Amino acid sequence: MDDILTGPFDRRMRRLRRDRAADKFVAQDFLVKAATRSITERLSEINRDFDTALDLGGHIGGFRDAAVEQIPGKIGQLYQCDQSPRMVAQMANPYRLVADEEALPFAAASFDLIVSALSLHMVNDLPGTLLQIRHCLKPDGLFIGAMFGGETLTELRQAFARAEIEQEGGMSPRVAPFTDIRDAGSLLQRAGFTMPVTDFETLTVTYPSLFRLMQELRDMGESNSLTHRHKHFSRRQTLLRAAEIYHDQFSEPDQRIRARFDIIYLTGWSPSPDQPKPLRPGSARMRLADALGTSETVLPARMPDDTPPDE
Repeated sequence: MDDILTGPFDRRMRRLRRDRAADKFVAQDFLVKAATRSITERLSEINRDFDTALDLGGHIGGFRDAAVEQIPGKIGQLYQCDQSPRMVAQMANPYRLVADEEALPFAAASFDLIVSALSLHMVNDLPGTLLQIRHCLKPDGLFIGAMFGGETLTELRQAFARAEIEQEGGMSPRVAPFTDIRDAGSLLQRAGFTMPVTDFETLTVTYPSLFRLMQELRDMGESNSLTHRHKHFSRRQTLLRAAEIYHDQFSEPDQRIRARFDIIYLTGWSPSPDQPKPLRPGSARMRLADALGTSETVLPARMPDDTPPDE
């Protein structure tokens, strides 16, 4: 894909970050595992199987193992892809390929199911990516995605903003802008999904220090990939001040610092003529009173009251 920088995220740098994290990812995949578990739980509640499925942005392929263990037999042929060649190389699935979430290489109506666990939060055109996902689904196909959103890493954002203002007289973008839960549902509708549902969960993780948090974000492939990030190393005094602010404002009684991760879940179906449709107003075949087993009383029309309201 063209590497021209046209959005908030440097996709080339994003790929390099994930390549670098590939060898260490298995030790820091707990957030992806949590999101994957929530996705498989949602799938277990759906009374149908899926002959062909795609794991989009699948990191090192953990969804395959989770599906075999938690929803055996529900998925037929599973394909997995990731933007990072080194991540893909670690997938055990023979049906694997390198693919960018922003330029899906699949034909229309290829899959009955598409899932994505914590990869869509750093695409430059999320509405466009969701539209491509729907295009790749068969009629009545299902999409379930999980992505970071809301107030994810708000503590890190605040600590660095204050430290840079104090030490350097200004602030630079350090933490990605995340989608708000209130916007997620409208994004699904805009992409043409039917029966869209969004919800979220907040996970709080503690670390011994700011520097440990930053190292683990690096090992997850989640370090700064913003287009307008500083291209030079951070000043030592800025880092030390940020660590001090973070500890002072966001530490637990055991002196460990906390980090917030909001995970937004998006569920939507590809349109199909066979899907249930809401009834037109006035087309109901049963009165509400009959359904409730009560009698219907017609009230007399209320005449306008000319009496002024009490002061």
